[in-house]
Amino acid sequence: MTTRRATAVRRVVAAVLIVVAVAAGLFVHGALPDTAATDIAGDALYVVVVWGLVVMLAPRLPAPAVAGIVLVWCIAVELFQLTGLPEEWGAAFPPVMLVLGTVFDPRDLLIYAAATAVLLVADLAVSRTVTRSR
Repeated sequence: MTTRRATAVRRVVAAVLIVVAVAAGLFVHGALPDTAATDIAGDALYVVVVWGLVVMLAPRLPAPAVAGIVLVWCIAVELFQLTGLPEEWGAAFPPVMLVLGTVFDPRDLLIYAAATAVLLVADLAVSRTVTRSR
């Protein structure tokens, strides 16, 4: 597989991941009761969406770099919640809560790290498989 084709495939996979994760996230957020499990699922799905967006924007970026960007973004958003602004903005325009959250929860930082690690391993495994098939 050529580099150009591999890049295109990676972009398509990222786009599919985004669509599936957003749909699953909206289902978890809207149809299921608010529990620790749904909070964890929502956080993990958020990481998937951010991962997909980074790959869509920079498909040639190596997986470890994507992981670093994703983790820094997620931690920054979580820390931004300490300002109270996301909660205030979410009260005025509820969809903001889906992107910025509302209140800081230190558990979310662990979930972001774990989900990022899982995606890193998956991305590396897929990349190796694609490389071997060339």
